[in-house]
Amino acid sequence: MTLLTGAPVSPSTASSAAVPAAPEIPAVSISERAERLASAASVWGDRIADNPATAQLSFRASGVGEGAVASAIRAGSHRIVVDEPAALAGDDVAASPVEYALAALISCQVVVYRLYAQALGITLLDVAIEAEGDLDARRLFGIDETVRAGFSEVRLVVTLTGPESAERYDYLREVVDAHCPVLDLFQNPTPVSVSVRKG
Repeated sequence: MTLLTGAPVSPSTASSAAVPAAPEIPAVSISERAERLASAASVWGDRIADNPATAQLSFRASGVGEGAVASAIRAGSHRIVVDEPAALAGDDVAASPVEYALAALISCQVVVYRLYAQALGITLLDVAIEAEGDLDARRLFGIDETVRAGFSEVRLVVTLTGPESAERYDYLREVVDAHCPVLDLFQNPTPVSVSVRKG
């Protein structure tokens, strides 16, 4: 079944609406970051050693549709707005779901790079990551059911700044990739159960 017909329009051609200001991120010194990472690792290590069951965590989010195709998501005390560009019937007031998926991957990698640099004694002054994903829209619009609906490939470019050798940073990358929860979500199937109820 074809859900949309007509000339294809690239999402990148959509007009850009005003982007709301992002929350301000507090500045943290390298030494303060190191102290906070070491403290978190110590607290979690002690907690799990005392009671291994505390390692089992559950995360929750909820959302409702708003506007044309936007969603208002509640995650803990945070409100997240997700939208689509005009080419996908949205108002472009926020990033799209697949852009948030890439953002989740980037942000998780940043955390895990900092965590394991601290744990391994590898000096890491800064980390910057670019992510790019390829998606075939034919499945989304019901044009071709044989192609994958999600990303067919994701590419990360990680820039690590610091005094260590390239070999040390390559080793750090291997450790990070083995321990990053969101990278694991991208690389491995995750069981998902869905139930639909009438409101």
